[in-house]
Amino acid sequence: MSKQIVPFVVDGRGTGVAQELTVAGENAHVFHSDTYPAFGGADAAPSPLAYTLGALTSCNQISAQLVAKDLGVTLGEFSFSARGDFDPSVFVGGAEGNANFDAVTVEASVETDADEETFERLVAELERRCPVTQLFRRSGLEYSSTWKALPLPLT
Repeated sequence: MSKQIVPFVVDGRGTGVAQELTVAGENAHVFHSDTYPAFGGADAAPSPLAYTLGALTSCNQISAQLVAKDLGVTLGEFSFSARGDFDPSVFVGGAEGNANFDAVTVEASVETDADEETFERLVAELERRCPVTQLFRRSGLEYSSTWKALPLPLT
C-alpha cells in the first residue's frame, strides 16, 4: 500500500506576540493567537498553548468517530476537559530545561451504545490513531487520560 500524504498548511502574519493565521485550502479559515500579559500579550485571543489543548480534544473526538465507525458503535455528545501543566521558566526566563508542558491530563466522557469491553477498545484505538495525542505522548511529557462512557439518550 502506498503512503498517502495530506498537506496541512497554515500561514501566519503578525507583530509583537499577536498573529493572524490562515489555514490554506478551498475553504480558508482565519484565526488569531495572542498570549497572556505575563508573556507579553494582551490576551486578545487564545494562546498557542491553549490551541494545542483544543487541538488535542477535537482530534480525540474526530478519531473516536472514525474508530466507532470501524467498531460499529454509535457515539453521541462528547465532553472534554484538558489541562496542561506549564512551567514558564524556560520559555519566559531562558532557564535550562524543556519548554514543553510538564504534564497533560484529559478527562472525557461520551454518550455511546458500546459495551464496556468495546468502549475500552474504542479509547485505546482512538488514542493510538489520533495524531495530536501521539504528538503529546511522544514528546516525553507525562500524559494521562480518563474516559467515561455515558448512555445514549432515548430518542
